[in-house]
Amino acid sequence: MAEFPDPDSRNALEPGCDRCPALAACRERIAWGNGAHDADVMVVGEAPAFGDPDAEQWRGGNWTGMAYTSLHSGRTVRDVFADAGFAGNCYFTNAVKCFPAVEDDPETNREPTAEERANCRTHLRTEIRQVDPAMVATTGTHATRSVLGEEAPESFLDSVLDPVETSDFDAVVLPLVHPSYQNVWLPRLGYTREEYAAAIRDRIAAVV
Repeated sequence: MAEFPDPDSRNALEPGCDRCPALAACRERIAWGNGAHDADVMVVGEAPAFGDPDAEQWRGGNWTGMAYTSLHSGRTVRDVFADAGFAGNCYFTNAVKCFPAVEDDPETNREPTAEERANCRTHLRTEIRQVDPAMVATTGTHATRSVLGEEAPESFLDSVLDPVETSDFDAVVLPLVHPSYQNVWLPRLGYTREEYAAAIRDRIAAVV
């Protein structure tokens, strides 16, 4: 089981950031990147969900202020990278750092707008420059498109575990399934959970 990240690893690049008024109005905390600041792997999600303020520890980035700290997705993605041999050697972040709420439903997330992605892209660029990872692993369709932009493959599922270089960030990107849908998509892609972790290890080992 993955360990909860050290709060001291929280990389608050712009405390109180208010570049996106709609996001600033609906978030509880900015979910900054966290983990090893010299990691070989940077794991990028799309944006934090509302989370569970009543959870004992894994409340989610909207409440903890750290990306990928939710009860399900946070632990699931951290577990798979630990099983791949990268426990303590990952930095976890999101393409968009704040919870994007549906206007009339403050606990339901929506897809971030193009402007919100663009506003946060500077933060992601700074993180990639600081950490200088050998691999940027994007989790899910939206995270992959946020990172790759126009270079994103037309079929996300066909791109899973297929490394691609991006000129925008000068990085090697590894698209992965979103942890929330891991149990659904891995069998359809022909992987067991163990084979998936091994494949992630092999792809990263090829560039480290």
